[in-house]
Amino acid sequence: MSTATATPFLNPLPRINPNNTKTRPKVRCLTLKSSLNKQNPPPDIVTSTTKLLWGKSLPPQLLISTVRLTWNSTWHLMMSQLAPSDPSGSYSRPVSQFRAKSLSPKPPRLHLYVGLPCPWAHRTLIVRALKNLDDVIPVSIASPGIDGSWEFHGSKSSRKEEFLVPGSDGVNGCKNLKQVYRLHTGGEYNGRSTVPMLWNVDKKQVFCNESYDIIELFNSGFEEGSGLDLEPPSLKKQIKKWNEVIYPNVNNGVYRCGFAQSQEAYDTAVSGLFSTLDMIDEHLGDSRYLCGDGLTLADVCLFTTLIRFDLVYNVLFKCTKKKLLEYKNLHGYMRDIYQIPKVAATCNFEAIMDGYYKTLFPLNPGSIRPTEPSCCTHEFLSQSHNRELVSSADKRFSVPAS
Repeated sequence: MSTATATPFLNPLPRINPNNTKTRPKVRCLTLKSSLNKQNPPPDIVTSTTKLLWGKSLPPQLLISTVRLTWNSTWHLMMSQLAPSDPSGSYSRPVSQFRAKSLSPKPPRLHLYVGLPCPWAHRTLIVRALKNLDDVIPVSIASPGIDGSWEFHGSKSSRKEEFLVPGSDGVNGCKNLKQVYRLHTGGEYNGRSTVPMLWNVDKKQVFCNESYDIIELFNSGFEEGSGLDLEPPSLKKQIKKWNEVIYPNVNNGVYRCGFAQSQEAYDTAVSGLFSTLDMIDEHLGDSRYLCGDGLTLADVCLFTTLIRFDLVYNVLFKCTKKKLLEYKNLHGYMRDIYQIPKVAATCNFEAIMDGYYKTLFPLNPGSIRPTEPSCCTHEFLSQSHNRELVSSADKRFSVPAS
């Protein structure tokens, strides 16, 4: 080691002749800094215990087996509450309890409750925006609490940097959605408090909590809305057929993958999901949207799952066979819809990721949110898609067999 790079603590000590006082080096006293007097933090109890029990070795097999059995039992218990399943372990989505009734000539005052992570609630936000119903149907945006229930925080729900953000309950002043539902029956409601939910302000009742009923109502139930028709009579049967394919295999299919409680249930769900995505991707090679050249409710329902696919479902729900980015037509189709005016403002990706990764404890016990994929950023999704070149004019359409 050269003297230019050596540190004083590594240099050899000089030889000293004890009989020659002239050669004795002078001893310099070093003053210890006050920081050395600070007490070291106490060692972590868990770390200290594990070191005491088995040093640097792995935990013994008996401990691993015990912890695994305990976690497995606890996981199944939590999943039974989060995601009810049938005997095969396949996720069974509960049926909505409040279905929409036909509106009277003078519609009641309605208020929409949503949560930004929820794809079913996202449908209602998109149709509300496209139909210009923002002033007709006010909205309160909840966020998931630590136990997964929907809570209200902060000031009135608003836009931040052109994106919707959570806020307070703008009509009933409640702290959480369960309190709102209980207003419907005078405090006796004990069912699931889900979003989206349409509230009758005049009667203080739940008007509807079925997402498809709500978007159909928004599309055709208000004279104040725009002239855009997302469910024209000529396409209604075709839209219904598409929904019969998309809902079980894609919309609910990703949840059947993520919430599967057996290997058999997962394998069945993931097979149905990707065979359906493959079929839709092929169809979109000759059709700009599902039913031709115009956007419909079927496209809105598919979009809210696709926009979350690479962001959440591919990783957290184990939908890993393919990323949406790998599909030749589906990703461009999703970007096409994202770039329709007002749609991007309903997509708060930070809120979506927080709502899944930090809330679904059984699927992500550490609550660590991964980095947003580069293909899911607003800048990437705003790139040219060239879907306008795909024309469906003068072609007859039928839903391909799945």
